[in-house]
Amino acid sequence: MSTSACVCLHRKNHMTEGWFRQILRKPKKRHVRPDTNTKDVLELPSQSSSLPETEESTKVPTPNPADTESTSSSSRWCKTYDVCVCHSEQDLIAVQELVSYLEGEPDRLRCFLQLRDAAPGGAIVSELCQAMGNSHCCVLFITPHFLQDPWCKYQMLQALSEAPASEGHTIPLLFGLARRDYPPELRFMFYVDGNGFDNGFGKVKTTVWRYLQKFS
Repeated sequence: MSTSACVCLHRKNHMTEGWFRQILRKPKKRHVRPDTNTKDVLELPSQSSSLPETEESTKVPTPNPADTESTSSSSRWCKTYDVCVCHSEQDLIAVQELVSYLEGEPDRLRCFLQLRDAAPGGAIVSELCQAMGNSHCCVLFITPHFLQDPWCKYQMLQALSEAPASEGHTIPLLFGLARRDYPPELRFMFYVDGNGFDNGFGKVKTTVWRYLQKFS
């Protein structure tokens, strides 16, 4: 092979090698799905940025389902229950009707019913105190059985001590009793008359929601 032919071949190889290196250095194109709106594509940080991506910066907050179903703010969800219902065990059937009404659609209030929700093996007094502390409101289901039960009187006094100056926190529901039988410890607050239309359940629900509006 002649010298001129060797020189041409060398130049050709050199040009080919340079072109091949440029191909290697060329950044790859990002592939975006055709159906993706360009406004929804997040901009990636520049490779020249001196701040590396942290784990916290990549986290996306997960919304609480309850927050999307209620107009109340997240302050409402700092407590486990909306209502703690205090009652005599002999009135359980009527109390279950009240709880079913409060928990029903569309309001879906969160109720604590001791015989249903207390932790098995837990101390009765501790479970009650924790439930009251974790509830926004307390409903006293006051009946003849309630007045005769020392445990119910303890529940009533405990409810009063939880929020003595908070109007609407404790809701007395007088059921099957005359006004003269209303406990003297509660004479400073109005009660819901459970002897009338719908047993006063509707007024109890309205009172609870009015109290919860403080957190909206």
